[in-house]
Amino acid sequence: MIKNVNLTISGMHCDSCETLIKEELSEISGVKVERIDHKTGKALLHLEKENIQLDELINAVKRAGYQAVIEANGNGYGKSTHESEVLFQQEITASNKPFKITIESEVVAEGRISQDAGGKPYFDGIVKNNKNAKLSIPQGQVGSKNFLQELISSIDIVKLFDRVEFSTNRNDSDDVTPNTTSEIPQNSLPIKEEKTNTLTANSQQRINLSLSGMHCSSCAALIEKSLKKVTGVSKANVNFAAEKALVFYDGNIVTVDSLINAVKKAGYLASEVKNNDPEFDRKKREKEIKGLSEAFINSLILSFPMLYFMLFDFISWIPGKVMLTPFIGIISLLLSTPVQFIIGLRFYKGMWSALRMKTFNMDSLIAIGTSTAYFYSLINLVYYFLKTGSLIGINGAKIPELYFETAAFLITFVILGKWLEIRAKGRTSDAIKKLMGLAAKTARVVKDGQTMDIPINEVKAGDIILVRPGEKVPIDGKIIKGSSSVDESMLTGESIPVEKHEGDTVVGATMNKMGSFEFVATRVGSETTLAQIIRLIEEAQGSKAPIQAFADKISAWFVPIVIGIALLTFIIWYFVLGATLAFALMAFTSVIVIACPCAVGLATPTALMVGTGKGAEYGVLIKGGEPLESACKVNTVVFDKTGTLTNGKPVVTDIVGIGSLNDNSVLSLSASLEKSSEHPLAEAIYNYAKEELATLKDTQNFKAIAGHGVTAEIDSQKYYFGNRKLISEVVGLPIDIVDRKLGRLEEQGKTAMILSNDKEILGIVAVADTVKETSKEAVAKLKKRGIEVYMITGDNRRTAEAIAREVGIDNVLAEVLPEDKASEVKKIQGMGKRVAMVGDGINDAPALAQADIGVAMGNGTDVAMEAGGIVIMKNDLRDVVTAFDLSKETMGKIKQNMFFALFYNVIGIPIAARALISLGLVLKPELAGLAMAFSSISVVSNSLLLRYFRPGRRNYISMFAPIAMMLFFTFFFFEFGRFSSSMVAEGKEMKESSKPSSIRTLNNDLSIYKDDIKVISEAEGDKVFYYISDSNIPTQYKNVLREDGFNSIYISGKTYIPVYIGSDEAEMMKEKKIFKDPGDRISNFFGNDVIVADILPKTDSTLDKFHFVNSSFKLIN
Repeated sequence: MIKNVNLTISGMHCDSCETLIKEELSEISGVKVERIDHKTGKALLHLEKENIQLDELINAVKRAGYQAVIEANGNGYGKSTHESEVLFQQEITASNKPFKITIESEVVAEGRISQDAGGKPYFDGIVKNNKNAKLSIPQGQVGSKNFLQELISSIDIVKLFDRVEFSTNRNDSDDVTPNTTSEIPQNSLPIKEEKTNTLTANSQQRINLSLSGMHCSSCAALIEKSLKKVTGVSKANVNFAAEKALVFYDGNIVTVDSLINAVKKAGYLASEVKNNDPEFDRKKREKEIKGLSEAFINSLILSFPMLYFMLFDFISWIPGKVMLTPFIGIISLLLSTPVQFIIGLRFYKGMWSALRMKTFNMDSLIAIGTSTAYFYSLINLVYYFLKTGSLIGINGAKIPELYFETAAFLITFVILGKWLEIRAKGRTSDAIKKLMGLAAKTARVVKDGQTMDIPINEVKAGDIILVRPGEKVPIDGKIIKGSSSVDESMLTGESIPVEKHEGDTVVGATMNKMGSFEFVATRVGSETTLAQIIRLIEEAQGSKAPIQAFADKISAWFVPIVIGIALLTFIIWYFVLGATLAFALMAFTSVIVIACPCAVGLATPTALMVGTGKGAEYGVLIKGGEPLESACKVNTVVFDKTGTLTNGKPVVTDIVGIGSLNDNSVLSLSASLEKSSEHPLAEAIYNYAKEELATLKDTQNFKAIAGHGVTAEIDSQKYYFGNRKLISEVVGLPIDIVDRKLGRLEEQGKTAMILSNDKEILGIVAVADTVKETSKEAVAKLKKRGIEVYMITGDNRRTAEAIAREVGIDNVLAEVLPEDKASEVKKIQGMGKRVAMVGDGINDAPALAQADIGVAMGNGTDVAMEAGGIVIMKNDLRDVVTAFDLSKETMGKIKQNMFFALFYNVIGIPIAARALISLGLVLKPELAGLAMAFSSISVVSNSLLLRYFRPGRRNYISMFAPIAMMLFFTFFFFEFGRFSSSMVAEGKEMKESSKPSSIRTLNNDLSIYKDDIKVISEAEGDKVFYYISDSNIPTQYKNVLREDGFNSIYISGKTYIPVYIGSDEAEMMKEKKIFKDPGDRISNFFGNDVIVADILPKTDSTLDKFHFVNSSFKLIN
């Protein structure tokens, strides 16, 4: 009997992984591998023998280097688990009951118990999973049912079940009552005799990994790609600037070690970020800075002598020139080798990792560039040794065409750039560092009447904590004894201390002022307000703005394109334009090293990190790149009225009795009706009645009518209390008699409610919600910025328009039911507007979700709001303006950075390719590497200018500094080119088109007749003398020079030695007026009287710089 077995295998990345596993499994007799899929992480096996142990299969996979678990539910291959749809029920409960969600999960297994060949029992059958969710809404909240249904349906209900069934120690789970059994996601389940073997359901987890070894955005892409290949990873975001990875994964399949190993396979290092160690990032950053600084110093020490050697070409009197010149080659080899292969080993490792992933990165560019310079120089040195038998320059001359210093300085400058860059990047996370620094280290816990200080991570929910004057509140909680004022400015930005009494909540990391109090801890560990703020900012900084997709696309193709451009540069110079091999290779190397994707990769994340961090300082939490980019495009803002434009704490202003009832009776009946309601206006009336000591009566059959009001029976009489619609449409009474009174109250911005019974109107109660002091100013600022402003409310139009006039809003959406707010926002969007919805984040959730960007108003403690993309920590609408201003400035910085990154490459690559050689601009490879480092530093520096952002002020530094930086770095690019202009002459050394091998022939000739060449060094450069004979005439001058042409000439009793001068040298001598024409005589020319016999034809070679003489010429310097 053939038995099918399904495996879930983790760690597979490619087809090769499949092959390795298949080979191991196939070695087990009786096992036939039907298929293995590395993409899904699944394998299907046919067991043709009954005595095969399942452990054998697991061990076989382990031998191949992977992990596997037996899976019998057949996901993808076998029989499917029968799973019912989630049944959602809703009921209305008593008004005094809490809102409650009851979730039930029942697993029914139908089948039989069998034994395998080894005698082990297992279950074989079908598993049914029935899930139910019941929503209990207290009476009076029926109007919220549509909102609640939308809220519940917006959640993955399966994940909700998983979270409830298999989570423990949740302090905030009081409102969710699980009634579950453990889910068994199997059709075939091995059973142990003493206990049931159950597998947990999929549990989504997240982890922050700290990364090391990244050099550019291509490195980040490699790591991201490697992490996403791990089976069970649903999402991975790598932040190059922060050097962190945020990974979402299935904890049942993936382990932290497997994620760390995936990063290692990509060629980098990773470690789990320790949330309880606020010094983690600082220690890591300091370690990296120390490592880079040591590498730079060692590299500089080894490279400095080669810098001294370079000065020999510019300064004739420099000490040691004559003695050291012939030894430059061998000394440079000894100095550059450890720089290339020890200090520069990191680049080779990075290139190898990239090649394994079938791609290129910055390490590839640096490794290719430095290797080209190093190995070209090494080959020339070996060739020189084979020809001459010496590693020392002949006759005191320097061995030509050696570029060891180029490789060494290139590595030195790249490491210098990374060192400066990582120091600058460390400042981009200052906001998180400040927040982490706010956390208390210890808490004073009260136990059995005594106090003791314990570490903050040992505090548990329910512990009683004592806080004395001037001390920091260590953790979140609720005051149970005492009172004080608390400074919450470090979290909300609000400078005025907040009065706290018994029953009030306090937030960890805030500062107690004068009083002393005890409180019970309610949120600990990662659940505290501070921890959630830090998490929110970290996730925001780890997210990607939509514009980042553009940068990612550039980075993905950048390195291959650069390598292509470099190869094309070499081909054109060497094969088409006929430059020397050295010149063409140096042009190739310069292009390779100047064009790096670092600047492109840093453009978005550095600005995002500083921008979101700066927002947190002012109590504005931006939840990532997408909300940030959406906010800067907003041209319309919709404000909810209650609690947003107004204080959200209405008070009773007018009571009007009509007919037989007086004002006190109207208040008594109205408050009695509203005491069961949860509406803010109802609470205002109820509180006012208690203050006035009004008599409150019991009610029966209470019912809340959504969007209208309430009704209930008092003393067997039915009463109604609500708006016009309730009285006219539900009760059916005419409201003409009170219409004028209602209108007058509503024109004053008050909400007027009518009290009636079935027969007549009994009275009016007016309630007003006062406008916030900052609302009018915030609206004015938005309008000044060209943003159209709307107000949306459920109030009647007169009241709404009165409030709108007070704050300066022209567009009013009145009498809108809570469930219709989202559709109103959608209508505005349909007009082509980019809409931001500003609300309290609870009742306005659907509208916040519908808007292009939702802005949720918080109170400094409700930081876990998920409805809005931006959370305002304090109830100050001016912070909405701050959020938009900060978003625009941050996006402006991102665009500036993208421009800088591309601008540097646009001007840098042509100079490096020596396309501007006719202008005297040539970029040597080592200077190209330094220019590349400057481009990354400028991007990070530009992002750091966001730290000067101040709400309501123009950031002039941020406006003008980028222009100054662009001019400054452009100047350096061109200065580097001019500094390298000594290579222009080298560029002019073209091969003769008719004789492509002439340069090689010349090199061979000169190496053979090296003893006939003498070099004299002068301030303006070396003077080369070639001692001619019939046997050593260069090929180019066979028909021009003869030995008898060098016979001495006697003129006016004086002997003159003939000298033939190369064309380039002759031009220089003419410019210095040493002679004018052939036949001119020169006295004391290096100790000789000579006559210019002739100017030799141009050869486009180094011969054009030579003086040709015979043995009569005695060289005296």
